[in-house]
Amino acid sequence: MAATLTQERFTGPDWVFEQKLDGIRLLAFKQGSTVRLFSRNHLAQDESFPSFVKAIEKLPMRDVILDGEATGVWFGGEVGYHLFDVLWLDGRDLRALPLEERRALLSKLPLEPPLRLVARVDDAEPWERARKEGWEGVIAKRRDSPYESKRSRNWLKMKVEASQELVVGGFTDPQGKRVGLGALLVGYFENDDFVFAGKIGTGFDTKLLLSLRERLSKLEIDAPPFTKGVGFPRLRVHWARPEVVVQVAFLEWTAKGKLRHPRLLGVRFDKSAREVTRETP
Repeated sequence: MAATLTQERFTGPDWVFEQKLDGIRLLAFKQGSTVRLFSRNHLAQDESFPSFVKAIEKLPMRDVILDGEATGVWFGGEVGYHLFDVLWLDGRDLRALPLEERRALLSKLPLEPPLRLVARVDDAEPWERARKEGWEGVIAKRRDSPYESKRSRNWLKMKVEASQELVVGGFTDPQGKRVGLGALLVGYFENDDFVFAGKIGTGFDTKLLLSLRERLSKLEIDAPPFTKGVGFPRLRVHWARPEVVVQVAFLEWTAKGKLRHPRLLGVRFDKSAREVTRETP
C-alpha cells in the first residue's frame, strides 16, 4: 500500500499520523523458520539485511507478513526495521481489517531491535513538528482503512522537504581536489521520454563518489540519453544508460522543470529506473 502525496494540512479524529521515514520499504514474509524480505519492486533483500531476518525468525508466530521501512541505509547510521502494518498473522488474512485493528495486533508482537514499532505523532500540528525536527514529512492514515495493494488516498504523505527518486543519465568530470565525478545529471521518465531534471553536486562522500564513478563508467554511452529538457552541460560530460536510481532532496521544481538546490541522499536498489516519474501532489 502506497501513500498519495498531498499539499493538504489537516487533523481530525478519523486520522492518525506517523513520521515519514526516509529509507527502503520492505515487506517481510515469515513461514515457519523461513524468512524472506522484498523491496517494493519485488527484489529479494534477505542478504542486504541479515539482522532483520534473524530478528523475524525469533518471532513466536508460525507465519506473518509485516510492512515497514528500513532506515539508516542512506547515511550510515544505525539500521532499523520500523514496522507500521501487519497483513497476515498465523493463517489469517488481515488486509480487510481497519488499520486500528491491524495496528493493535502489530503492537502485541514481541519486537526486539532492530525491529521497532513506528510511533504515532499526537501533536496538534504534526507537520510543524516534522519541520522543526528535520523529518522528511508526515504520513496521515485513516483509522478505518483496509490494506490496499496500490497507491491510496486513505494514506497521505505530507512532505516538509521535497524528495523523490531520479535516474542518472550522465556525470561530469571532477575538478580541483574532487575525486570520482563532479556532478550527476539526472532525469525521470515521462511516457517514452527521458526528461532532464538538472545536476546534483552535493551530498557525496569520497567512497560514494568513487563507487558511483566505477558503476557509471560501465554504463557509458556516446550520446545523451535525455530526450526532453534543456540546459544540460556539454563539456567534460560522460553519458550513461539510465539505469542507476538515486534518492534526491531539493527545495522545489523551477518554472523550467529543474531541481532547485538538490542534494544526493543515496543510491536506491529497490526500484527500477523505468518506474521513476516526476511525483506531483
